[in-house]
Amino acid sequence: QDAIDRKEKRSETFKTAVPGLETGTTALKTEELGRRAPQWVRDNLVTMCMRCKEPFNAITRRRHHCRACGYVVCARCSDYKAELQYDGNRPNRVCQQCYIFLTGCVVPEDREGKHKGILEKGAAEVSGRSLLCSSLQLLDKNGKGGTRGWFVIPQDDPLVLYIYAAPQDVRAHTSIPLLGYQVKDLPQGDSRHLFQLAQSRQVYTFVADTEELKRRWMRVMARSAAGIAPLEDDDEDAES
Repeated sequence: QDAIDRKEKRSETFKTAVPGLETGTTALKTEELGRRAPQWVRDNLVTMCMRCKEPFNAITRRRHHCRACGYVVCARCSDYKAELQYDGNRPNRVCQQCYIFLTGCVVPEDREGKHKGILEKGAAEVSGRSLLCSSLQLLDKNGKGGTRGWFVIPQDDPLVLYIYAAPQDVRAHTSIPLLGYQVKDLPQGDSRHLFQLAQSRQVYTFVADTEELKRRWMRVMARSAAGIAPLEDDDEDAES
């Protein structure tokens, strides 16, 4: 009876952690997890981790499948092993929620803290370990007005530009995946130091406070957009 109670408790915990699991067309029922091979969610149907919501990219955050539920998840969210009955009780890579359900083990808080959503990173925390961070202005589409904020490219997420309203905000209000963009210099106009990120029809125009700051942003963005690892001497750009 004690074993039955523990299983039912884990089942309810899993249902709470994964809303809609039993109603999804590709999801297994909770009692089938680990006992039957899941139908994998196709890679081309998602652009971000189905657990932490971080965007996928070809270099630093690749796609993995949870062998229990079939979700597409990043490496950090699938850094767990659980024995699966359908695979001869061999340990398989699973997501955090499936790991908790299948093993009954509680994930330490310090590990849970690594799985913050894409915008749930505090500006001060990210700026302290960034490739570059400073105040910039992002112009609107007509180039007349715009939003001034705190812009950060983290060292541990170098292909994403995070935009905060202020340097101490606990949550970014938006982000821009940099991979594949072109960095373009613009002539100085009205004493403004302008540059752009462009990809197909998507264009972002930025205004830096100084020409030196503009050049630093262009250099770091160009390397991130090309998927090139940061250089050691990029540390000097870490705070402006």
